[in-house]
This record gives sequence, structure tokens and C-alpha cells, in this order.
Amino acid sequence: MATYDLPEILRTGQNELEIVDFRIYEDKGESTYEWIFGVNVAKVREILVLPKLTKVPNMPKEVEGMVEIRGELIPVVNLVGWMGIKEPENIKKYLIFMEFLRQKVGVIIHKPNRIRRISWQDIKVAPQVLNAKLNGRITGVVDIEDGLLLILDFEGILNDLNLLQIFGGLEDKEKLKGKKTYRIILAEDSSVARKIITDILTSAGHEVIAFEDGKLAWEKLNELFEEASKQGKNIREFVDLVLTDIEMPEMDGLTLTRLIKETPGFLNLPVIVNTTLSDEANKQKAQMVGADGYLVKFDATHLIEMVEKYGGK
Repeated sequence: MATYDLPEILRTGQNELEIVDFRIYEDKGESTYEWIFGVNVAKVREILVLPKLTKVPNMPKEVEGMVEIRGELIPVVNLVGWMGIKEPENIKKYLIFMEFLRQKVGVIIHKPNRIRRISWQDIKVAPQVLNAKLNGRITGVVDIEDGLLLILDFEGILNDLNLLQIFGGLEDKEKLKGKKTYRIILAEDSSVARKIITDILTSAGHEVIAFEDGKLAWEKLNELFEEASKQGKNIREFVDLVLTDIEMPEMDGLTLTRLIKETPGFLNLPVIVNTTLSDEANKQKAQMVGADGYLVKFDATHLIEMVEKYGGK
């Protein structure tokens, strides 16, 4: 079973990340189109030649089957099926084995191309017409030498396939309600994650001001700080807490956290990093830039507990 080693990832709070550049080929009849995709290295455990799959009943048609890796059975998503395109015949296939959101999943691809280190500032919002072709599941695009590299919203894809798990649930909203309510700035690029997190927080009675990247959240915080200064007040009278994802275009969550914790006037503003990445390395990176708390999406109970813990400090 051939595997590809993945390097150690990124400096902390430098607004950079490393991604796995991989390709999907679409049969267009007289020609073949190459889709260029990317996924954060931190989500990837290994890449291997596609092993034999086991078909299972009662799964979405885009789930090709299950595969055993290191003694664990994981679902395998066929990106070609999810995209609704035709692939060339007899093409060699690979499997990206990912772990995020406390879940493990395999994704079938056609070519693992290379590792790229890029700046989040180089990642731009996808054109609407392009994003519409992929069900709105592009979180950002990067202009590279081969064309446009598309960073996929795998949270959204799992949600499309009913594979996304929410721990704690939203069934009993009364259980989510805390003793106090807080005003929270949320920075989250995934529209699916933004809605889920907002629903959890508002169900608990909190007010949420949501932004799709760290740069927009930082601009809002500075706007609130200016207003607070004019009134001779503390920023905490305008916002109680910042909740941020790590992976976002323009400005990532580690950089946003570092800016907040290094800027006079914001030093006492709590920041919770809320991410798909459950590994210890990213938790340590969040601590290094001064994050007050760290949790993995989507744990409703833990999220509310963290908000209550830090929101009133």
C-alpha cells in the first residue's frame, strides 16, 4: 500500500498554512478537464492508493463504501459522484484519509499533486458562479501556476451527505440556556458551520455577530473599540467574547487571536478557538497565540460551557 509522507505544518500565527494540492479529472467527451483542489495538511492523516472498498447499505450514493485503515472502518466519499461529473475510464485512484470534527473519512481523488505553503491573504472568496457549480462548498480560491485552486468546505460536504455529527444536539434548547447571555463575535468561513454555531449560541440566548473571515471580524472589533473609546468605555461593554475558526481566507483564526492578544485595549477580551482540527499540535498553537479556550466543532454542550466560563471574565 503506497503512502505519501506529509511534512510538519506551519509557524504559529503567521497567517500561513500548508495544503495538499490534489486533482480530479472530468471527462468532457473530446477533452479532459482538470479540477484543482486543496485541503489543509492538518486534516490529512495519509494518502494511499485506493484500497478495496466494502459496499454497505443505507448510505448516500456519493459514499462509495467503507474501507479498513489501521483497524478502523471509515466511510469513503467519491468526490466525482458528489460533484455530479463523469470521470475518465480506467483512471488510477487514490484515497485521502482525513480526520477532522472527531470524524474519520476517506475521499477518493485522481492525483495527489504536491504540498503547497500559502498565505491566507492569497486566498480569496470564490466567484459566485463557480461556487454555485459545487453547491456553495468552496471556502476560497488561490491563483496558482496551473489555474485556480479551490479549497473545499468538507464540513459542508459531510453535511450534504448527512454524515456531519453534532454532539450535545439542539433538541432540548432549554438545556442549552445559561445563567447569563453574552454578545459574541463569530469568525467562521464555512456557511454550514456558521449556521450551526449561530443556532447553538442563539438557542442559549446569546447574541451573535458573524463574519466569514478573520479580517472582517478584526475590522468590526476595531470599529467597536473606536466607539468604546469615544464613550470612555471598555471594549468588553460592546462585546463579551470572540469565537474563531482557524482556517479562513484573508486572515486565519490564529492570526486574529494573536492580534487581539497583542493589541492594547483588547488584551482582556477572551478568545475561544473553535475548529475542525482535533490534534494536539493545533491546540498548542492556539495556546501559543494566547487563546483562552480551544474546542472542536460541533459540541453544543462544550461550546456553551466554554462561553459561560470565559464570557463573564
